[in-house]
Amino acid sequence: MIKLMQTLFKLDTMEIKLIKTEEDYQNALSRLDQIFDAHEGSKESDEADILVILIHEYENKHYAIDVPDPIEAIKIRMEEMQLKQKDLADALGGKNRASEILNRKRKLTVDMIRNLTVKLNLSASLLIKDYKVSA
Repeated sequence: MIKLMQTLFKLDTMEIKLIKTEEDYQNALSRLDQIFDAHEGSKESDEADILVILIHEYENKHYAIDVPDPIEAIKIRMEEMQLKQKDLADALGGKNRASEILNRKRKLTVDMIRNLTVKLNLSASLLIKDYKVSA
């Protein structure tokens, strides 16, 4: 992979290596910070492009962020939009139903999911994922 990148970016003198350890990762971040604003087309700009790819791969492998379950996604979007539970009452079928949903006492229905995709601009594929309800 490194040889291919060196060939594609014509980087004969640059020393690039895979990020395998936390120390390698920190060094790559430090180097990227140094060359981040390099002029487009320069050797440093090409190096930055490669470092971004390597850092991204390392982060996906070691610092993966799980997708929130539907209820967490709703709560996150509510916070982002500064909405309260009562603001979702119409989309969820009333205040009591909104409380039951947000407190995991009841599952979302297809109609609720349709309403929430519009009101909160959330993906239906995120909202249809299974999640646990409390007894």
